[in-house]
Amino acid sequence: MDHSKHIPLRPEELTGSNLEGANVYGPDDHDIGNVSHFHGTGATAQVVVDVGGFLGIGAKPVAIKLMNLTFMRDENGKVHATTIMTKEELKELPEHHH
Repeated sequence: MDHSKHIPLRPEELTGSNLEGANVYGPDDHDIGNVSHFHGTGATAQVVVDVGGFLGIGAKPVAIKLMNLTFMRDENGKVHATTIMTKEELKELPEHHH
């Protein structure tokens, strides 16, 4: 997927309602997980991403600082994110507990 033509979300758009469910793509442009929820505001905000699994079963929730993700909208308006972290690196993070 060519993200170069996608529109980055403005800071005021970085809310749980906009981010939850968004696909997250790694540096190799493979889908590595989905945003399950969003915590905090500003520089301390975290996004919880469900990594791995199949159809949500067996996925590991991990917390990532918001600043480590780039959220954008595609040509159809669908929100997604990219990160420089690989799926393997995300799986090594501690499991997030609610």
